[in-house]
Amino acid sequence: MARVIIVTGPTGVGKTTYSLSLSKDIGAVRFSIDPWMQTLFSKDMTSLDYSWMIERVNRCYVQIWQVCEQILQLNGNVVLDLGFTTKEQRARFSELARAIGVEPEVHYLNAPKGVRKQRVGKRNTEKDPDVYSFEVTDFMFNFMEPRYEAPDANELENGRTVNA
Repeated sequence: MARVIIVTGPTGVGKTTYSLSLSKDIGAVRFSIDPWMQTLFSKDMTSLDYSWMIERVNRCYVQIWQVCEQILQLNGNVVLDLGFTTKEQRARFSELARAIGVEPEVHYLNAPKGVRKQRVGKRNTEKDPDVYSFEVTDFMFNFMEPRYEAPDANELENGRTVNA
């Protein structure tokens, strides 16, 4: 049975590290939004404008889902490391999965803010190519912090919470 795993959590919680490990464990194709945004749009970004950024994130979501759908129709698994800052974003992908007969799993990663800030600092310094696409500044971290919407019990019904 094909699986769609939606990985979510606030900035610096370890979504990409978790997604890499999970995709290896279950034989899944992993999609991560950071390299898509970095490759396609970073040279065009002149400031941290949320509406400009989210419009481009949504463009990537469309393309990513088109490939996911093909993988799922071949009974493959996908792990989605797409940020999923809002419940609306997660609901959108959950609905797409259900429309093709796949029950999505939401994996919610959580860690205290101080731990996450340390991880971001370490990632910025080490620049591990498996998890580093761009520097996350303090401004960016603080900008995204109040925008993250944690999943509720309904979203996690077929998923799990991971204290990362």
